[in-house]
Amino acid sequence: MSRPRTRANSNPQEPDLANLVATLQRQFQEQQQETNQLREQVAQLNQIPQANVNPPQNNHVPPVAPQVPEVHQEIPLEPAGLQRNPPVIREDLLYERFRRMKAPEFEGTTDPLVADNWLIDIQVILDFMGLTEHEKVLCASFALKKDARHWWKTVQMRRNVANMDWQDFVAEFNTMYYNGEILAVQQDEFTSFKQGSMSVVEAVNKFEQLSRLCPELVPNE
Repeated sequence: MSRPRTRANSNPQEPDLANLVATLQRQFQEQQQETNQLREQVAQLNQIPQANVNPPQNNHVPPVAPQVPEVHQEIPLEPAGLQRNPPVIREDLLYERFRRMKAPEFEGTTDPLVADNWLIDIQVILDFMGLTEHEKVLCASFALKKDARHWWKTVQMRRNVANMDWQDFVAEFNTMYYNGEILAVQQDEFTSFKQGSMSVVEAVNKFEQLSRLCPELVPNE
């Protein structure tokens, strides 16, 4: 007759608590190592230069310039009858051009022929330079010296010469150097002109000079 089984033999063996704790610790350490390895890999990827990460580009494709729209600026038309301001005259540059022409100076005279010769010579130079009417006045007044300079100062005190044109300058000049008394003397000399001891060339030149001062006395052919 067999013995009855004891209670200890009928229940399964209870797990060892110490072994269970050791197993859990080992699994935790393995997970911790895997986590550290993943972190190292991520850190290495972040250290790779951006140029190496980007996909290679096709260097054979020319860059396309951006299309800039054209801007058409409309220039406003000036109203009819509106006058522009005259351009600013650089007097230093103007005088330098005039000085290079070696224009004759005028110091004043009581001989109307001398004054007339200077006026003719200076006008030839001014016309050649292609100056405006007022620029001619500026240059001609620059050539006035001594007594003629004093005369010009009296003109400046008497009237505004800022916009004087060439015709006004000639009128002022003629008033000074072709006054009635001087012209009367020249007219008498013209009407009584004789060759005398002068050569033919000298007589012709003298007659032409007097005729310029007294054109009304020259007979028409």
